[in-house]
Amino acid sequence: MSLYKNIKRLALVTITAITVSPVMGQDLLARQAPVDRKATAVDTIALHMLIEREMANSPAGQLYNEWSNQYAHRESALPDSFRIDLRRFHMPTQSRVITSQYGRRWGRMHKGLDIKVYIGDTIRAAFDGKVRVVRYESSGYGNFVVIRHNNGLETIYGHMSKQLVREDEQVRAGDPIGLGGNTGRSTGSHLHFETRLCGVALNPALMFDFRNQDVTGDYYMFRKNRHTQESQIANRTTGRKQDSYTQEEVTGEATPQLPEVTEAVEAPTKKQQNHITRRDAQFHKVKKGETLYSIAHKRGISVDKLCKINKIGKNKSIRPGQILKFS
Repeated sequence: MSLYKNIKRLALVTITAITVSPVMGQDLLARQAPVDRKATAVDTIALHMLIEREMANSPAGQLYNEWSNQYAHRESALPDSFRIDLRRFHMPTQSRVITSQYGRRWGRMHKGLDIKVYIGDTIRAAFDGKVRVVRYESSGYGNFVVIRHNNGLETIYGHMSKQLVREDEQVRAGDPIGLGGNTGRSTGSHLHFETRLCGVALNPALMFDFRNQDVTGDYYMFRKNRHTQESQIANRTTGRKQDSYTQEEVTGEATPQLPEVTEAVEAPTKKQQNHITRRDAQFHKVKKGETLYSIAHKRGISVDKLCKINKIGKNKSIRPGQILKFS
């Protein structure tokens, strides 16, 4: 009788254990799930930190085979297509006036944009990245800085009066990197601004709209077989957007189109130099509602200087369509 009771008790314990085991297993899995999610989150954070460190040490490493402080640019193989992220940008200068576009000039290629700035104006990094070159070149860029960015671009800032960064320094978009100037092969204070992909110059107007102080979109899709044609289209659009007027448009008298000299352009002849003063003059066509104060602010000069250049008083009224000289 005692044996029968023991067997019965053992059977009940066995059945109970079998019944409870799946529940205990489910409880264990339920307790384990939050741990797995936390581990996944930790792994994701660690992965992002690793990627950020790699990008900081070698921005756009998938495009470039080396990191060197010895040269401004060196062309390498271009991808057939590449999407350039233009988000989280900062305009390199607040100036809206382009004095010379990208393209052939005086028989040679001008591989950037010349933007009117004054000596001492702050020049800023266009995107996050790492400073690759900081040096002086008397026969070309003058004081210049090259930054390699995480989005694949390299930007070059030339003719500055002073550099404010060091080689291999990390910079954020908008950080001051230099001051406007007139150093190197230059005939007037301006910023020479280049954008390059794998060392190959691309028209900055494809990505930057200086008149509106904005980029052209969140992304620019570079295509090797189309970017030359797109550059020409961007030049035509940019040329009309600058709201500057040539001597011919103002007076009806044509003058030679002699852009400012940059690293890619031969020095002008003595005869050409005689015309530079006339070519440097820039004009503003007064629009409805504009005042001397609003025009001076837009063109980056003082009201006193604007009035002095045009030989008028501060209280003189201006009319729509009137032409004012601002440099």
